Amino acid sequence: MRKDSRGFSLIELLIVVAIILIIAAIAIPNLLRSRIAANQASAVGSLRTYNTAEVTYASTYSSGYTATLGYLGPPATGSMPTSTAAGLIDNVLSGGTSTAMGAVKSGYSFTYSPGPVVGGRIDTYEFWADPVTRGTTGTNSYYTDQSGVIRQNSNNTQASSADSPLAG
Repeated sequence: MRKDSRGFSLIELLIVVAIILIIAAIAIPNLLRSRIAANQASAVGSLRTYNTAEVTYASTYSSGYTATLGYLGPPATGSMPTSTAAGLIDNVLSGGTSTAMGAVKSGYSFTYSPGPVVGGRIDTYEFWADPVTRGTTGTNSYYTDQSGVIRQNSNNTQASSADSPLAG
């Protein structure tokens, strides 16, 4: 009596599945760390964009910095840029409305705080970038102001002007 040897045995299939699970167990944590690193790089890039947009706004409209984050956003379709819709950043970073003071992008929540109005101008501002879910979407918090220096805090608290600047 001769056995037909077509196909795989149950043991062979179980071994293949076990190998695939071992490879997945090794790869998934690295994938999550890569996503956190990408979100953090995006947050720093977004803060640089905010700083550039604020400086451009201040030099274009000669009225200091913006009163709300939404002022940096795009104007209505077909309209020219104005001081309340300058078109310097996209709709996502501007928070989507002219009164927005914050936005969410790539696992980070951005908050804007203009300085006081002095002589009809706003001469200071602050931005914070904090992970939406600390440890999952990011681990660091970031801060920047009109100086353009981006600062980082890894201690599970919001970053501030007292934290150390990013290198490079």
